Amino acid sequence: MTSAHTPTDGVGSTSETENWPKVLAPLTPEEKDVHDRFMAQWHDLLPQKYGRIERFNHGMPVKMSRPGFHRTIEIGAGLGEHLNYEKLTPEQEREYYAVELRPNMAERIFEAHPTVHAVVGDCQERLDFPDGYFDRYLAIHVLEHLPNLPSCIAEAWRLLDKSNGQLVAVIPCEGGLAYSFARRISSKRIFERTYGMSYSRFISREHLNVPTEILEELDRYFVLEKKRFFPFPWLSAVSPNLVIALSLRPRPDGPV
Repeated sequence: MTSAHTPTDGVGSTSETENWPKVLAPLTPEEKDVHDRFMAQWHDLLPQKYGRIERFNHGMPVKMSRPGFHRTIEIGAGLGEHLNYEKLTPEQEREYYAVELRPNMAERIFEAHPTVHAVVGDCQERLDFPDGYFDRYLAIHVLEHLPNLPSCIAEAWRLLDKSNGQLVAVIPCEGGLAYSFARRISSKRIFERTYGMSYSRFISREHLNVPTEILEELDRYFVLEKKRFFPFPWLSAVSPNLVIALSLRPRPDGPV
């Protein structure tokens, strides 16, 4: 791998409430193996079977990104699929840090994109970078997965340059009617057919946070600049849509 940054101690102030961090029931070794394998499988399937939504997931963050950014951190980078949508200069490629929790997936990033930094790390913990090191922070279908979302957001704020930093995120319309229906005919069907296990136990550990929770935590450290819904951008509501893209800037004086 081009980088070996690992998490150190926790970050600073977070919204310590009874909701955070959310506690997950332990997995058996078999369940953990299945969950890890399905995450890699799902990242492979998305661009093949669900191209339209994937183009929004990855294309909208590119459109929302301010021109002239220098250094990017992408958390939960999966297999590095977002990099296929970027149009980076050689310098921007050298200054691109793709952070992934699962070592097997981080290895795939490095194999597919050897010019960027593949980093094994947990975005909910302090990452080994200086304050204000990045001017672009990408979180594409990550924030809904995090048991300690406030710590991730506090760390994102620390890592971003306060004068010109930008956080771009894409989150699912978890809990909405359209999203729940789409899941039943896609990931749920594939998971149960492939592994013979209940999908509800898997997804209850994966999609922990709904849009209202995510937006509330983001608002403490960031100012929302743009919000785009898919597939019905003129209906600014969770229920009829599948995903939301967000562009935010850090509050210069810290959390409110």
